[in-house]
Amino acid sequence: MTARPGGGDQATGGRQDATRPLVAAPSAPPPGEGDANTSPRRAAWRAGLSAATRALLDRDAAVFLCQSLSTPCLDVLTGCRGAVLTTRDGRELLDFHGNSLHQAGHAHPEIVAAIKAQLEAMAFCPRRFTNEPAVRLAEELVALAPGRLGKVLFAPGGSLAVGMALKIARLATGRFKTVSMWDAFHGASLDACSVGGEALFRGRIGPLLPGTEHVPPPEPYRCVLRPGGCDGCDLACARYLDYVLEKEGDVGAVVAEPLRCTTVNIPPPGYWPAVRAACDRHGALLILDETATCLGRTGRAFACAHFGAEPDLLVCGKGLGGGILPLAAVLADPALDVGAQLAIGHYTHEKNPTACAAGLAMLAILRRDDLAGRAARLGAKALARLRAMAQRFPVIGDVRGLGLSLAVELVRDRATREKASDAADAVLYHCLEDGLSFKTSHGNVLTLTPPLTIAETDLDRAWDILERALARVCPPKE
Repeated sequence: MTARPGGGDQATGGRQDATRPLVAAPSAPPPGEGDANTSPRRAAWRAGLSAATRALLDRDAAVFLCQSLSTPCLDVLTGCRGAVLTTRDGRELLDFHGNSLHQAGHAHPEIVAAIKAQLEAMAFCPRRFTNEPAVRLAEELVALAPGRLGKVLFAPGGSLAVGMALKIARLATGRFKTVSMWDAFHGASLDACSVGGEALFRGRIGPLLPGTEHVPPPEPYRCVLRPGGCDGCDLACARYLDYVLEKEGDVGAVVAEPLRCTTVNIPPPGYWPAVRAACDRHGALLILDETATCLGRTGRAFACAHFGAEPDLLVCGKGLGGGILPLAAVLADPALDVGAQLAIGHYTHEKNPTACAAGLAMLAILRRDDLAGRAARLGAKALARLRAMAQRFPVIGDVRGLGLSLAVELVRDRATREKASDAADAVLYHCLEDGLSFKTSHGNVLTLTPPLTIAETDLDRAWDILERALARVCPPKE
């Protein structure tokens, strides 16, 4: 019997013996962007589901490749509307996760109506042609964008838009190197996870793109340059980035999120102006990835407006498609329009009129209902409530937020800041049982991103659920 390359043999048609995996799996998944789907509590949750729901989950697991954060799945949904998810078993969950795309809530009737109308008028536009919804959406994004951003490219997803921004930076500067942040997430494609900094996406798939250097992120609560904390911050992280740009000498772009979207790490004052100045000194472009923080979530149309530094390229996505259709964009300084003879983002659906109709409806709701202002107002109220919880629960090490991008970091000890990952997992499942869904990030951070349209009564109910869950896991101080 002759062995085939890569395992298996002729008798089994090349199939690998199920008892001898090609590559040994790591002993445990690294803590990453979201909660693990291998948690013992996940198994307990599944055991409580109906037989019919478990059967559908089994069918899902049988036909989809397994991967962290998704398959095997948590549950089966039959509805998403407004701020509420409905499971197959009839459970209703307030959605404080939403993959960061539900600024207008799920299935907003005006966005659904715009999509239906465009489907009737013209559902698709082949390349070499344009259409009014695409042109109008690009014009409106340019009008909304900060600084000099005056040109647009569309793509069907944020990872692809990040890839286009990297191409534009290479063309404009003649340089291929980048500097980005450890722990950042820029997408799951090979180029996007090369500039990203999460082991969950980078591990065991190398080699990644060459020249993708990384530096510590601006993370005041867990600053690696000042382990004792960032009181009296002297922007050591910005100086370190400047040092790397100087030593490399030929970096084309700095790629970063204005604030870390999943753990809601907010840079210290002065960080982004210092980085902008460093980029200008060393001839590097500044690419800000707002895929998850654009369109009002942080209390401004774009999060970078909080920090006093204008990007050369800005990526937006997720909510741009109205929470229904996949749509992302790169916004660029017109001076970077240097790729006319090349195909920078030659995607089949780059000017899809139906997706662009959803985007136009999303922007109309953003303006009319002042979703950014609403996020700022409700976010300030939410922070006050969460900080009051921190006074009662020693397990809460830090509370932070900007608009309705909020995070509660759980620790075993406030002095050592050791992560309380098991407590975070327990709180998540108690909340799910009580009707609240959110993600845990980096093992111990409760990431809370409700729709910007959420009713204040539902927001208050969510904090009640969270407080009850914390009390069950970690008794409060009396």
